[in-house]
Amino acid sequence: MCTAVYIIEKNLKEVLKAVLLFVLINQLHNDNGRYQSVLFKEEKDMTKKDLFKLILSLIICQLAGFVGSLFTSPSIPTWYAFLNKPSFNPPNWVFSPVWISLFVTMGISLFLMWQKTLRNPDVRVALLWFAVQLVLNMLWSIIFFGLKSPFFAFVEIIFLWIAILIAIIKSFRVSGLAGALLIPYILWVSFAAVLNFSIWNLN
Repeated sequence: MCTAVYIIEKNLKEVLKAVLLFVLINQLHNDNGRYQSVLFKEEKDMTKKDLFKLILSLIICQLAGFVGSLFTSPSIPTWYAFLNKPSFNPPNWVFSPVWISLFVTMGISLFLMWQKTLRNPDVRVALLWFAVQLVLNMLWSIIFFGLKSPFFAFVEIIFLWIAILIAIIKSFRVSGLAGALLIPYILWVSFAAVLNFSIWNLN
């Protein structure tokens, strides 16, 4: 199991590096507004402001995951371990690398939207819904693992799913890539909702 975790984390880091490099390359424009490659550019580079926004966006999303883990980690070997679970319940070690990767893609999505001018009402609305779903994401961990309430967690995850869907729709109006990066997130939350319901039903 340790070997499997190591392999997943190693490959995950490489994938995330590739995604990040892709975003950096595709956000650099020449004077005509067309994309240009980082490898061949000489005159233009990502501004310090953009780099700050990227790093802060990644930190914000990872902090959301960290807050959730404060309630999740203590319950995994205790309360959660003794719950009846469906046959499709993944092993516990799967959740950490999946959520880390999702929070990274969410951070990049946030950066792509934040990079746009806040004078644009579409940008403000997209950022608002992104913030809403991020708060609901943390709240789910608090309810499910902290309060140990699968039923109320299931009710909450429905609102989370709706908020993510709205966030994706609003994100696409600002940046196609920003919206696309949130699709794996809603797919995983959809699976989590089914898993949440099954655990509640079995217990």
